[in-house]
Amino acid sequence: MDNIKLEILGLSSSQSQSGSYAVILGEEHGNRRLPIIIGVFEAQAIAIQIEKIVPTRPMTHDLFKNFANSFDYNIDYILISDLKEGVFYAKIITSNGKETKEIDSRPSDAIAIGLRFEANIFTTEAILSEAGIVLNEFPDEEKKSKSVSKISLETSKKENLNTTNTDLSAEQLKKQLNEALAKEDYEAAAKIRDLLSNKN
Repeated sequence: MDNIKLEILGLSSSQSQSGSYAVILGEEHGNRRLPIIIGVFEAQAIAIQIEKIVPTRPMTHDLFKNFANSFDYNIDYILISDLKEGVFYAKIITSNGKETKEIDSRPSDAIAIGLRFEANIFTTEAILSEAGIVLNEFPDEEKKSKSVSKISLETSKKENLNTTNTDLSAEQLKKQLNEALAKEDYEAAAKIRDLLSNKN
């Protein structure tokens, strides 16, 4: 059975699990959406790669990429391969030009790694039929752009950082951005980056 290509449409706070996020995957040539619940750290790893924010030190998924590159391995694609009792499973398909290997993974880690290799994401018809949501059943998606360049993560522990003040100058925002990056506060950095983009 042919695999179905998916696109990352966005990240949102999970309505079903407090402290978690949902990565929303969309069928490339269709109207079905596949939301997958992920942890805050994995959501952060996905968001900073989408936002093209360069961390001061390599994160775990960056380390994986550096390690794979050092042995001439590339990620061919990511496959959301199974769904058992509400839990998604994934495989990272990797090769070095001579042999291909499948590596079991959580979907959140597979997506975060796949983004760093610009790898495509696929799933099966069986999974989309079982867990997919048709677009008109997911009203918030109609308001989302397929561009994910404006993803920002919000957590209560970041509320003390003033990133919502649109009166700040570009220079002040750049200073806050540098401070956030120095603290490895990538959630706040993404928000500040959005504000800077709106000023340009």
